[in-house]
Amino acid sequence: MKLSSLQKHILKQSWEDKRIKIPRNIFDSFYTKRKNPPPKDIRVNIITKSIERLIDKGLLIGIGEKTQHKLFINQVKLTPKGKKTAQALLGQQTEFPFRKRKK
Repeated sequence: MKLSSLQKHILKQSWEDKRIKIPRNIFDSFYTKRKNPPPKDIRVNIITKSIERLIDKGLLIGIGEKTQHKLFINQVKLTPKGKKTAQALLGQQTEFPFRKRKK
């Protein structure tokens, strides 16, 4: 399963947090490491899309409010499949961008 770096960050943060229901404002820390982060309103939309895609993949459960026209996700919770994926992500070594030498 292909995951973006933000989705990996969301899963890792959810796994490392001791709470069962994790508030979504924690995931904003992904952009503190960036040199030129997007504006705040765009960040919220990007994080929402990533959370919705993780929910569609069955890795997260979204908890929030549902209005007539829209769904507001305030908290998330890991599913058993999400826990396994997060553990696998934490166990992986990062790959360095080494160039292969031509012989």
